[in-house]
Formats: sequence, structure tokens, C-alpha cells
Amino acid sequence: MKGVFILALQKTTNSFSVQELIQKKKEKKNSNLQVERIIPFLLLVTAIVSVLTTLGIVLTLFAETITFFTKVPIQEFLTAQKWYPFSETQGSFGILPLVAGTLKVSIIAAIVAVPIGLASAIFLSEYASDRTRRIIKPILEVLAGIPTIVYGFFALTFVTPLLREMIPSLEIFNALSPGIVIGIMITPMIASLSEDAMSSVPNSMREGALALGSTKFEVAIKVVLPAAISGIIASIVLAISRAIGETMIVAVAGGSTPNLSWDVTSSIQTMTAYIVQVSQGDAGYGTTIYYSIYAVGFTLFLFTLGMNLLAQFISRRFREEY
Repeated sequence: MKGVFILALQKTTNSFSVQELIQKKKEKKNSNLQVERIIPFLLLVTAIVSVLTTLGIVLTLFAETITFFTKVPIQEFLTAQKWYPFSETQGSFGILPLVAGTLKVSIIAAIVAVPIGLASAIFLSEYASDRTRRIIKPILEVLAGIPTIVYGFFALTFVTPLLREMIPSLEIFNALSPGIVIGIMITPMIASLSEDAMSSVPNSMREGALALGSTKFEVAIKVVLPAAISGIIASIVLAISRAIGETMIVAVAGGSTPNLSWDVTSSIQTMTAYIVQVSQGDAGYGTTIYYSIYAVGFTLFLFTLGMNLLAQFISRRFREEY
């Protein structure tokens, strides 16, 4: 009789415990459902804020640029070959010298960064062991975290004197030194993103090429590199866009002399450096010089937008081919 009572008690206890577990599971499921309903709303709000912020920036640039063109003819802005906004007599607002300075620095940076970045990516993806990759890749990425003002003074106080020993005609402020340093700065971006793109290529493609008698270098250059070309191009364009928009390095080491020539040994001024110069208080609010920074900023925006669209087009084309 006692055994039967204990058995009945155990059944009651087990039944109660199962019911509790079911109830807790239902409560947890209801809680998860509430979270599932809230998360899409939060993500939607975040996306809307991002879009509205972008639209606000573009509209602000566009409106202030229109105000600038009511004071300066757009034909002069696009075709004039001199940029002298602070002239006491008649200022000249030709954007070409600033564009030339920006392109000089960006081209030098690309010449430095693209070969080094791609070589680093190929080594990390195809040759380095896991231990070596874990050591080298974080060290490369540390370069991306150094403040650009530090790079600027590094270019002015170390790179420029070093280059002047080899090129005596090099001025203290020039395009060559900041271009090289910007190239060093964007190298980790190309190396890291390109390595990620190359690592995503299936190993079966490598094994098939090796089975056909290809060397490891041939596999990297003729198989892996073409297969990852869309990601590699995206990384290069992103890095060059960063070089075009770089501010502090060119402001510190490039100088403030708008120059339309392609001489890399003389002082220059880029679009971003001009914006920094005027933003320091050299122009009063509402003046033509004040509105000129928006026109220059809008031009810079069009440059980066065009590069991004070009990168998407090239990436899509290569992705379709491969």
C-alpha cells in the first residue's frame, strides 16, 4: 500500500514538472515572438535614419552649392585655370587646380598601395600558414587605426627630408610625400579586403588547377585572382576613394598652393585641404569664399559617387564573366 502511494506521488510530481516545463516553454516562445516583432521595426528605423541623414547631407551640399553659383558662374568654376579665392581685387574660382592636386596625390597613393596591398593579400591567402596569417593580418590592420594627423606629421618630418636627399629640387610641401604616405595608409584596406575575397574562393578550384600541373603561383594569379576580381576591385576603389577624401595628411604635408601643373615636387592644394583652410575661420559666413567650400565639397562628393558607381559596374561585369 505504501509503495502504491509513493508511485502515485511520483507520477503527480512528474506530471506537474512536465506541465511547468511546457508553460515555461510557452512563455519563452511568446517572449521570442515579441522580440521578433520589435527587431524588424528597430532595423527599419535605423535604415530610415541612415537614408534621411544621407539625403540631408546631399540636400545641404546642393542648396549651398546653388547659392555659390548665383555669385560665381558655373562656366568659370569648371573651366578657369586659377583658384585664388582670397584675392583682394577679383577672386578666381576655377576648380581645376584643386582637382589636379587631388588627382596627383590619389594617383601616387594608388601606385604605392595597389601592388603592395595585392601582394600582401596573395601571400596571406595562398602562401601564409594559419599562424603567420593570425600574426601578420592584425599588424597590417593596425596601420588603418593610426590617426591621419600622425601620418601627416610623419610625411612632413620624416618622409619629405628623406625624399629631399634623393630629389634636391623637392619642396618642403609637395605632392609626392603625402601621396606615398596616403598609399601606406590605404594599403591595409586593400590587403585585408582582397584577402577576404581570395579566401572565399572554393578550395576545389585550387585543387583542380594543382591537379592539372599548375604551380602555386600560377594558381594564385590565373585562378584565384580572377575568381575574386570583383571583391578585389571593390577594395581598390574603396581605398582610392579614401585617398581622394583624405584631409589631414595633405593639409599638413601638401601645402596650400593651388597648382594646375602635374609637377609632384611642388606645393599643391587638394579639395579637402582647401575646405580645412576655409573652415579655420579665414572667411566670414555668407561670403562667396564661405559658399565655395560647399561647391568644392559637392565636387568631391560627385567624384566619390562616380567611383563607387564605376566599381559596382566593373564588379558586376567581372562577376558575370567568372
